[in-house]
Amino acid sequence: MKVSNKMKFEVVVATHYGMCFGVKAAIVTAQKLAAKSPVTILGELAHNATVRQNLEYEGAHHGKLEGSGAETKHVIITAHGASDKERKRWTELGHRVTDTTCPLVHKAHAALRNLVATGYTPIVIGKPGHVEVRGLVGDFKNAQVVQNIEDIRGLNIVSNKIGVISQTTQQIDDVEALMANLRQRFAGAEVKFIDTVCRPTKERQMALLELCSEVTVVVVVGGMNSNNTAQLAEKCRTLGCTSYHVEKSDDVLDEWFTGVDKVGLTAGTSTPAEDVACVKKKLLEISKG
Repeated sequence: MKVSNKMKFEVVVATHYGMCFGVKAAIVTAQKLAAKSPVTILGELAHNATVRQNLEYEGAHHGKLEGSGAETKHVIITAHGASDKERKRWTELGHRVTDTTCPLVHKAHAALRNLVATGYTPIVIGKPGHVEVRGLVGDFKNAQVVQNIEDIRGLNIVSNKIGVISQTTQQIDDVEALMANLRQRFAGAEVKFIDTVCRPTKERQMALLELCSEVTVVVVVGGMNSNNTAQLAEKCRTLGCTSYHVEKSDDVLDEWFTGVDKVGLTAGTSTPAEDVACVKKKLLEISKG
């Protein structure tokens, strides 16, 4: 079907988008190891189908971090990290462990560990059940996870010292809003917050603010199981833009852009450049008709 003149639009790409350095480094490490000998990745190095398929093509296997074993002697902990308990367990199972945890996730672990060591009751702002969050709280039985105001209302804390960190890929303005609510909820306690939202995440969030000031429709590229990609898409909506979360170019539909003169494009921190390039190409093809 021929595209009408109303379908023609400019594609505006965010100033910061796509895969972060931590995920890139983990992928390079996995590729090098897989080229030498069989290796099992304990989870997903990135929540992205393209990354998973490419690694499997190169010979890497996939297993579960909380699993009872792996089909290879050599295993890899992903960029999302893991608890010390899990690292020790895999070593005791007789596996050789390579740790590709992002340095900024390591900093979050260190911050939480220091809070606990100095007597604070630990709280992590993040998505319950997410692999990074499981790793953060895995070594601390009394650690609690909050994602929204309802979670804060349900907290039962008797300590007068509360220490808080965040999952590295959370929206910083959401984290700050939750901290304000937490301090109000426990007004009589000392509440110490260490900001562990990573710089790449903050850069992508700031770039999205700029993008949404210029466009009314944004296409966000990333895995459907990518938490930070989903958050970018949701943030677009709170900023007044229509957003579409897609994994690949085939997901993009022409009818989304009728009457639109500018379309924004961004991607989550686990999204490879090739996926973004394919979606951008599809958008340009739709615009050209």
